[in-house]
Amino acid sequence: MQTALLIDPSDNLGVALQPLCPGDLVNINGQKVEITQPVAAKHKFALAPLKKGDRCTLYGVTVGVMTEDLAAGGLIHTENLEHKADEFSRNREPFTKWQAPDVSPWQDRTFDGYHRSEKSVGTANHWVVIPMVFCENRNVNAIRQAFERSLGYERTSHYEDFARALVDGYRTGHSAEALAKISCDSLSELGPNRVFSNVDGIKFLTHTMGCGGTRDDANALCGLLAGYITHPNVAGATVLSLGCENAELRILEEAIRQRIPDFDRPILTFRQQEFPNEQALLETAIRSTFVGMIEANKVTRSPASLDKLSLGVECGGSDGFSGISANPTLGMASDRLVALGGRVILSEFPELCGVEQELINRCVSDEVADRFVDLTSRYAARAEAVGSGFFHNPSPGNIKDGLITDAIKSAGAAKKGGTSPIVDAFDYPDIARKPGLNLLCTPGGDVESTTAMAGAHANVIVFTTGLGTPTGNPVCPVIKASSSTELAERLPDMIDFDTGGIIRGETDLDALSGELLDLIIEVASGRHRTKAQILGQDDFQPWKRGVSL
Repeated sequence: MQTALLIDPSDNLGVALQPLCPGDLVNINGQKVEITQPVAAKHKFALAPLKKGDRCTLYGVTVGVMTEDLAAGGLIHTENLEHKADEFSRNREPFTKWQAPDVSPWQDRTFDGYHRSEKSVGTANHWVVIPMVFCENRNVNAIRQAFERSLGYERTSHYEDFARALVDGYRTGHSAEALAKISCDSLSELGPNRVFSNVDGIKFLTHTMGCGGTRDDANALCGLLAGYITHPNVAGATVLSLGCENAELRILEEAIRQRIPDFDRPILTFRQQEFPNEQALLETAIRSTFVGMIEANKVTRSPASLDKLSLGVECGGSDGFSGISANPTLGMASDRLVALGGRVILSEFPELCGVEQELINRCVSDEVADRFVDLTSRYAARAEAVGSGFFHNPSPGNIKDGLITDAIKSAGAAKKGGTSPIVDAFDYPDIARKPGLNLLCTPGGDVESTTAMAGAHANVIVFTTGLGTPTGNPVCPVIKASSSTELAERLPDMIDFDTGGIIRGETDLDALSGELLDLIIEVASGRHRTKAQILGQDDFQPWKRGVSL
């Protein structure tokens, strides 16, 4: 196995693929470098002597500036490198003809999906229960308690059984040592007690918004909820309103019309202040929802062409291998889907810092480039206005595992968007409308970003990770791809796909990206359940349009 890697011929930093010790001699593209300090796997080291003020490059772009001198073979860390990214402008180079990857093995492939009247196709068939305001969360949770187990969707009964066994043991006089021997049963797949075989789940989108914020907050929330209600993976919705909140039903209804003018799936709305008591509200809502789900269960899967797939690409809990293995693998799978006529959504604008000019150059028009520049510039300005900035994006876990500046993190994160032309750039909480690669303005936070991409009508999400994350989404299946085999083996209940063979040199991007596309098709067809689906991981976090990195 190779011990170190030069990502781009212009780079002056190398990446350790294995732990390196002082005195080790590494061969980087014919250049021999003697390591002078311990370098952990995933971290970077100087290929030649660096002076204070020198720019450091990875992936062919600037990722920081040295704050002190460093000998060749020395370790790059937070004390000797500070964030610095390349500047960008609206002026773009003409985009040369894109060299699409070979898609002949998938040219005639289909997936089995749920066809909607407006010609979209769902990869799942859910009913959603949504509060317009946090005041209704308790009532939404009451509907959850009424339905999840009775309809066969409950995913935590094994923990309840475990707790009951502990209680029974305590009541019968078991000692602490005896209680320690009581174990929890494993999570089992949804069994035959599911009432509606064609409804994949009833999902509850509780949140902390809807009133008390700005009117812009209310409008953004209504737009996001409209994105979920009109999502191709959603068969119908139950919406609970208190009746006096800023996030009014009329705003939601208009947002739905903006997304799909002739929307015809059922929306059941209930204002609590119009009912004599809570029981009357819940009886009516539960009964109406059950009847609606009977209708939703009549929809069945049938073949659809791959151009009906809308892929959200996400990274989180990233490490120093993410931009070498998992993200490029996802990027090539994204390119293949675009070549097949599908849609890809790349978000997380704070994690595109330093590669903006490349993205601008890939835009299909000046109009698209200008929208991207406006969105990312205004976002950065809002962060700086409160004393922060994109440079604050890397988490402690990112830094510990080799992503020590936002520019390093961004240069690797952008790889998951592939190389295809950028057909649109749009703001949260709108939906993606064009086939091809789309840029969606969101924070870099995992759940805010995945929540937004599903709201933008991604019907499958692939989420790359180097450190591990359980993240899922209520309506959109989330495939977790690990940057290393070590992670896939350590957290098998989270990881669906392993790209560690790239690091070991046992496979290449072409082969692995094809395998990932095959998995996407299986998940989209409902033939393969992701780990997040098995766990019932339904993360939903609206973005409050302030500063969130």
